[in-house]
Amino acid sequence: MLERAPERKVSDTLDAMNTALAAGDTARVASLFLDDSYWRDLVAFTWNIKTVEGPRAIKEMLDSQLKAIRPANFQLDPKEQVSEADGIAEGWITFETEVARGYGHIRLKGDRIWTLLTTMAELKGHEEKAGFTRPLGAKHGHGVGTKSWKEEREEEIASLGYTRQPYVLIIGGGQGGIALGARLRQLNVPTIIVEKNDRPGDSWRKRYKTLCLHDPVWYDHLPYIDFPKNWPVFSPKDKIGDWLEFYTKVMELNYWTRTTAKKATWDDKAKEWTVIVDRDGEEVVLRPKQLVFATGMSGKPNIPQFKGAERFKGEQHHSSQHPGPDGYVGKKVVVIGSNNSAHDICAALYEAGVDVTMVQRSSTHIVRSDTLMEIGLGGLYSEQAVQNGITTAKADLIFASIPYKVLPQFQLPLAEQMKERDKDFYEALEKAGFELDWGADGTGLFMKYLRRGSGYYIDIGASQLVIDGKIKLARGQVVEITENSVILDNGKELPADVIVYATGYSSMNGWVADIIDQETADRVGKCWGLGSDTPKDPGPWEGELRNMWKPTQQEALWFHGGNLHQSRHYSQFLALQLKARKEGIPTPVYGLQQVHHKA
Repeated sequence: MLERAPERKVSDTLDAMNTALAAGDTARVASLFLDDSYWRDLVAFTWNIKTVEGPRAIKEMLDSQLKAIRPANFQLDPKEQVSEADGIAEGWITFETEVARGYGHIRLKGDRIWTLLTTMAELKGHEEKAGFTRPLGAKHGHGVGTKSWKEEREEEIASLGYTRQPYVLIIGGGQGGIALGARLRQLNVPTIIVEKNDRPGDSWRKRYKTLCLHDPVWYDHLPYIDFPKNWPVFSPKDKIGDWLEFYTKVMELNYWTRTTAKKATWDDKAKEWTVIVDRDGEEVVLRPKQLVFATGMSGKPNIPQFKGAERFKGEQHHSSQHPGPDGYVGKKVVVIGSNNSAHDICAALYEAGVDVTMVQRSSTHIVRSDTLMEIGLGGLYSEQAVQNGITTAKADLIFASIPYKVLPQFQLPLAEQMKERDKDFYEALEKAGFELDWGADGTGLFMKYLRRGSGYYIDIGASQLVIDGKIKLARGQVVEITENSVILDNGKELPADVIVYATGYSSMNGWVADIIDQETADRVGKCWGLGSDTPKDPGPWEGELRNMWKPTQQEALWFHGGNLHQSRHYSQFLALQLKARKEGIPTPVYGLQQVHHKA
């Protein structure tokens, strides 16, 4: 018997799915999936970001959602090829629901589905005005009182937040808030972004002067406007700051600088927030229907409470407040921590001629930047990927199509390749006394990032300074700080004029406690992490990142964050959820995030 071509195999499966969905036969749909299978949905079916695992869970989801969602017309994207390798056939799909058009990806093992990705691409009747439907701009004719674009824009800036209220208020104007604001602008959702700094991009400009993005340019585009073709591979912080400022202006975002959210309260009867903000000294009361915290994935700076810290005579600050090396020449600086910020700060201090010691308190995963680019990202985010027809949007969906439960299977062989390629480098680091790890299960950078958002360094040169002894290394736990030194649990005393705490951040819901109240922060619980039951990511298994870009246990409260890639990709799905609510479209949420950890 001849084996069916992969395209026919996938097409037959989609036909069977359409027939079963039309008949409301959820058991038949579930039978199309392997026992070890995963359906990852970004809003289209669940009005959530949710992965359901195995036929039983898939049937339960469909039993709950099918009547309201009314999916149909699953078919292969005619513009894309179906491929098959190692017994897995995969292809791109389109589909519809009652209120939306969708796009997705399918993988078959044999004749049954292994992974299915469904994403909401657009809401019917609320499509973005782009391409053939882009705004005309010009106003033909000369009616009395016709206003120019500039006059209309000035009127909007003057009125929003005063004579008319925003539907969405975004607290935090970094890349996350800006990307979401741009999406909402295209969907005609009145939005204000509040940012404490003087200018868009200042959250980057105010970091230490040598900071550059550790991710390559192809990974970091914002929605709608790509970086220019001559943009550097790794963006300097001030250049990124300028780009964000430019982007905010040309995307016509309502961006309030020098504005701090002081207090927010939810009115359950009116179904709206009351948010008091200080706008450059003026108290303004805003009443948005939806409130988004885009205060950064890392949340609030985590500063350990070490014995004796209050008596230290020198300067102490968190890495987020580090001004750079220039003021520390001739001083001894101790940097507590050994991840990305610690390495960057130590390298800059050394290059400025400062005596600097890094304190490593726990093992760190290190991957060299060029190795990560070639092995870890090159297939999706690189110039070669672009030449191969992998657009940023396509790369995002390929990455999204791999459920988090199976992502370690994809990452482990890549980590092994990296380890082998740079084995001499790792041997030299260990010989210098640096304690390395590859994550709890050897899967490396991406899984560590998703599970805990910390514990790694993408090496752009500092590791060689550690190997060469130019950055001094001390290992151990800090037990005490004296007037002029840091004492470790092994008895070693490190003279210090300056202490930098490169000690990471706490969960984003810490900002909720500050601005709303502790009860609400506890109700929504910990942000980030998968529930992998690995260090700093306690179980149970969640299947998706906790609380990110999806409904929470507090009505009308949302979290948006992550790196530039995540800010770009997931802003689409958060924006669609917010737009649907604005338009009164039913949004029956399936699998609302349960809270197992408060912080």
